[in-house]
Amino acid sequence: MEKISETYELPADDALDTSTVAQSVTHQLRRAHGQFTNRFLLHFSRLSLRPAEFSVLSLIAQNPGRKQSEIAAALGIQRANFVVLMNELESRHLTERRSAPNDRRSYAIHLTPAGESLLADARRAEADFEADCLERLGGTRARDQFLTLLRRLLG
Repeated sequence: MEKISETYELPADDALDTSTVAQSVTHQLRRAHGQFTNRFLLHFSRLSLRPAEFSVLSLIAQNPGRKQSEIAAALGIQRANFVVLMNELESRHLTERRSAPNDRRSYAIHLTPAGESLLADARRAEADFEADCLERLGGTRARDQFLTLLRRLLG
C-alpha cells in the first residue's frame, strides 16, 4: 500500500513553512530519537533486542549481582516498567534473579550463559551501529561534543 506522502507532493511554491519546528530542540530531539530507534532496530533486528534491553544487559554484565532497583535507577527506568522488562529478559533465559545476599526482599540480577552469548553478538552489532553514528556525526570529536551536550540537557 502506498503512503499518502508518496502519492501527493505539494508544489514548491506551496511548500510548508517548517522554520519553527526546525529551530525547536524539543521537535528535533523527538525526530532524532525516532530515527535513531529505527536505525538501532535495523542493526539489532536479527537479535530481537530493543534499546532498553540492550542497555539493561550491558549494565548487568558490567555490574553482576547488583539489585534490580540499582540497575533501573542508573538507566532512568521506572520500577514498574523495569519489572516488566526483567520478566521479558528472564522468560528469554537471558537473565536470572537471585536473592540478594544481605536483603531477602531484593533481587540481585545476573546474566545467564545465553544472556552473555547474546550480549557478545549485540556488542558486535553495537560496533557497527556506533560506526554508522560516528560517520553521521562527523567523527570522534563531534561525537564527544554531542555526548557532552546531551549530558547537559539531561543534567
